Amino acid sequence: MTDSPSSQPLEGASNTPRLSLAQIEAEVDRFLAIAHVSGNEEARELLAEMILTGLKLVADGADLGQLKLVRTSLKEMRHAYRIFNPYRGTRKISIFGSARTPEQDPDYAMCRAFSRIVSAAGWMVITGAGDGIMKAGHEGPELEKCFGLRIRLPFEAAANNLIEGDPKLVNFRYFFTRKLMFMAHSDAVAAFPGGFGTQDELFEALTLVQTGKSNLVPIVLLEHENGGYWSSWESGIIAKLREKHLISPEDTKLYSIHHDAQAASDEVERFYRRYHSMRYVGNELVLRLQWQLTAEELDRLESIYAPLFVASGRIRMTSALPGEDEHLDLPRIAFRFDRKHWGHLRCFLNDINNAPAPTPLA
Repeated sequence: MTDSPSSQPLEGASNTPRLSLAQIEAEVDRFLAIAHVSGNEEARELLAEMILTGLKLVADGADLGQLKLVRTSLKEMRHAYRIFNPYRGTRKISIFGSARTPEQDPDYAMCRAFSRIVSAAGWMVITGAGDGIMKAGHEGPELEKCFGLRIRLPFEAAANNLIEGDPKLVNFRYFFTRKLMFMAHSDAVAAFPGGFGTQDELFEALTLVQTGKSNLVPIVLLEHENGGYWSSWESGIIAKLREKHLISPEDTKLYSIHHDAQAASDEVERFYRRYHSMRYVGNELVLRLQWQLTAEELDRLESIYAPLFVASGRIRMTSALPGEDEHLDLPRIAFRFDRKHWGHLRCFLNDINNAPAPTPLA
């Protein structure tokens, strides 16, 4: 049997897919109908782009190892999103720390106390599902408030005995998909003393916040009273980075060090006292608030902070902007952020959160 002329590759032609997105979208519609899966127009377009990207991978000559990596990554992300999506709207904190911390260690006890306090305040807890600090993070809350993101390692046979078998335990093959899920679903980060893995996770969080690749979230570093882990970290690493101008001085405002579990929890809670959330709308950064600024507050804050991070124009009070589809009832402020000085923005939010609450009407 010979190939038809239309299926023969043209001499000198590249091995690129000869399908348009519109053609793929038509096939996507057919598959969605067959599978009885509903999806809006934008979801259909995105799915068509994913299929086209897969076709291009093959056309580009990706080997089987590369294709398997992309396939497995997508499957891991899809499964993790399925686990987390029912809990949208509930604030979550990721807790990082060593799997080697023994139960008699004071940092273990501090993590257990911290996770209990934040859980009592309504938060859910995410840990790496191992032993040590990760297990302590699961001991404080009720199990229904715990997630476990386990990485498959040859020297760690299973998750800790608290989260093992729980439907909110997610197993990962790749560190990068696991770290993505930590940050994608975290409204705060807490780190306890740990090794390479803990430092990797902490610097991932700091990098994403410092570069604006994730939303600004509180990052608290905890250890027992008189512990020297974080002070050594600051003097041995952070101070050297500042000294050599490898980070900006205000970048140290992106984290805080605590030797008391309640104080660390208070820091996390205070971050969301008046501030609610943020998003970009066009070129403007929109900050949603629990209650609006007064004109006097706005004037004072603008005089202090606008020179530090406003690219152009002014900070203005506003209602929901066109294109926003969440929290439409909340008041807002909007401005053109320079997308660089996140430490200064953190100080700005601290100032907003420290303002007195409005007096209820009699």
